[in-house]
Amino acid sequence: MLPESTEAEQKPIIGLIGGIGSGKSTVARLFAQEGAAVIDSDALAGEQLLENEVVTQLKSWWGDSICDSSGGIDRQRVADIVFSDPVQRKRLEGFLHPRIEKKRKLLITKYRQNGNIRCIILDSPLLLEAGLDQLCDAVVFVDATPDVRLERVSRNRGWSENNWRMREKSQKSLDIKRDRADHVVVNNSSDIDKLRYDIHVLMDKLAKTVLPDN
Repeated sequence: MLPESTEAEQKPIIGLIGGIGSGKSTVARLFAQEGAAVIDSDALAGEQLLENEVVTQLKSWWGDSICDSSGGIDRQRVADIVFSDPVQRKRLEGFLHPRIEKKRKLLITKYRQNGNIRCIILDSPLLLEAGLDQLCDAVVFVDATPDVRLERVSRNRGWSENNWRMREKSQKSLDIKRDRADHVVVNNSSDIDKLRYDIHVLMDKLAKTVLPDN
């Protein structure tokens, strides 16, 4: 661990929250263009599903039907199980989350020691539920209207409205997320230049707020 007094140790950690389809990944990508390092919990989970130990454990629970034609885990089949059964979802989270947390800590330590990185973004669907907001110097809520979010998940992920609503119910309400946030970014349009400008302004604001000596 770095000494507490070092500049690297003061590198701000920013959490991203929002509804499903709000465009958190797009916002995270724009933060990365401003010099942030992004830790994507969904990507970390995807990496875990490639591990032999994880594949073996999940098959022992749910059988070979959760595998695709190559023998790997079919994420959609797993999602169908866990989002329709809270008990199974908790079971999966209890197994995967400690493994993901270990990798997240390694990445935070790595990024804190990189002088080219301005801040660390935690992009996690369950940021509040997992208590990751306690690691954050600030939390940003990505806001978008329900019709925009539904259109996005239908177009980009092929989800039905029922599928979208079922997944949203597994997370904290948007009112709670909005109330817990320090900043709000509105992402209702397809105007990427406007969003990029908003993120640029917010990045400078976050740096001055969290690291006043910079």
